[in-house]
Amino acid sequence: MTKFLSLHDAIAQNVHDGDVVAFEGFTHLIPIAAGHEAIRQGIKDLTVVRMTPDIIYDQMIGMGMVKKAIFSYAGNPGVGLLRRMRDAVENAWPRPLEIEEHSHAAMANAYEAGAAGLPCAIFRGYKGADLANVNPNIRSVTCPFTGEELAAVPAIRPDVSVIHAQKADAKGNVLVEGIVGIQKEAVLAAKRAVVTVEEVVDDLECGPNACVLPDWTIAAIAVVPGGAHPSYTQGYYDRDNSTYLEWDKVSADREAFQTWIEDNVLDVGPDVFAQRIENLRSAA
Repeated sequence: MTKFLSLHDAIAQNVHDGDVVAFEGFTHLIPIAAGHEAIRQGIKDLTVVRMTPDIIYDQMIGMGMVKKAIFSYAGNPGVGLLRRMRDAVENAWPRPLEIEEHSHAAMANAYEAGAAGLPCAIFRGYKGADLANVNPNIRSVTCPFTGEELAAVPAIRPDVSVIHAQKADAKGNVLVEGIVGIQKEAVLAAKRAVVTVEEVVDDLECGPNACVLPDWTIAAIAVVPGGAHPSYTQGYYDRDNSTYLEWDKVSADREAFQTWIEDNVLDVGPDVFAQRIENLRSAA
């Protein structure tokens, strides 16, 4: 049964040292507050999975929490590099980082395979690409019906997936609207799922084609208004582009990065996100 917990308890009970974790969100609904709570709790030796690692994974990598990243495209969206990730790969600071790079299509298919309980994903892709030369988990199979050569990658089945969404009802059902990305499949593929939401409502009031995650797919829900900031939550607040621009400067220097983490993550709680959103709304 889904549990409504504080953000601290939702992460503490479900994200453990050494886990394979997916903090998923495709430009939208990125679970930033949950990632910051994982940083505050000092969880370590994680394998992190994400279609588009952005600044939250950069922060987790910079804090030495991550031993391996499985991803497709890594960058500060619309700005440039993930500088803490690059420092870890090139200079092993603050620790060595193993990487496994895929295409978006491979990651999406791998999540779907995990959600379906399959051992691998088979799809058309990677022809003419060089990623297979550096990623041994990109392989090929021959279709037994047509003889066509197809790409194959391992299914993604995280120990825990963490997402942000708009609403939950009192029973623990969750509504995800807007750009959904691969969040639904990430939840269904995982052993456990944690969802942060903007609010709890009596009725989700969703249409027939809405993405609703039923309560039995979710281990814990935490109510965290503003929990996706500086990414956006459709219907609640816009993307805070200034924070992404600021991160490019902050993350370029190790000492500046550590100071920023202390001031903006370690020394603050989840209620800060709600206040930031109110400030943004007031300024709009």
